[in-house]
Amino acid sequence: MIKLVVNKKYDGKKLNKFLLDNIENLSSNLFYRTLRKKDIKINGKRIKEDILVHENDEILVYISDELLKPNISLDIVYEDNNILIINKPFNLEVTGINSLTTIIHEKYKDSSFLPMPCHRLDRNTSGLVLFAKNEEALNILLEKFKHHEIEKHYLALVYGHPKENFKRCEAYLFKDNKKSMVYINDTFKKGYKKIITTYNVLERRKDNTSLLDVEIETGRTHQIRAHLAYLGFPIIGDRKIWKK
Repeated sequence: MIKLVVNKKYDGKKLNKFLLDNIENLSSNLFYRTLRKKDIKINGKRIKEDILVHENDEILVYISDELLKPNISLDIVYEDNNILIINKPFNLEVTGINSLTTIIHEKYKDSSFLPMPCHRLDRNTSGLVLFAKNEEALNILLEKFKHHEIEKHYLALVYGHPKENFKRCEAYLFKDNKKSMVYINDTFKKGYKKIITTYNVLERRKDNTSLLDVEIETGRTHQIRAHLAYLGFPIIGDRKIWKK
């Protein structure tokens, strides 16, 4: 059973919106299946419709943990006695409940040291994640990442054709946690943090899209997505609106 209390952000919103945003790995199909079985209570009353919820409503969802576990097989790219490299799929967190890390910990549960991630990727970003298989390797790799001795490259398919084949871009980013928004500005403002993003154009396509090799010298929240959109080259499929 999962117990949730509706916050002000979701006051007057549909039940499915609230639950899909707040229950890890809950799919629309699983939500409606649970709803049809009347396995959802709001303020102690079982419901069978996708109704509106209100602030301070208490919601109980009777659903097993097994149904919420991501059903994926580990794509191990490389492994030795010290490191493990996994190709993380789309729509999976690196850490947290029902994450890539918990899946790996289950696989290596009999090991003396549970593999730990040395960096992260966003839920909606697929790619290689490096895990350390012992404490010595973990400390070394974390130090390497801290001092930028390990390069991280991101492939991004964007709208538009940049004029320059290579460019190092600097700006300032502000994350508004209350509004869940990220703002970018060319000049420093109070609360803004410097960001540095470098891109190299790998391919210009006829459909007015480009494939970029992106590196970031700073690791701010949504930096690549927000900075590229600010530069006029939003990532294809990114529905979020970035503010200037």
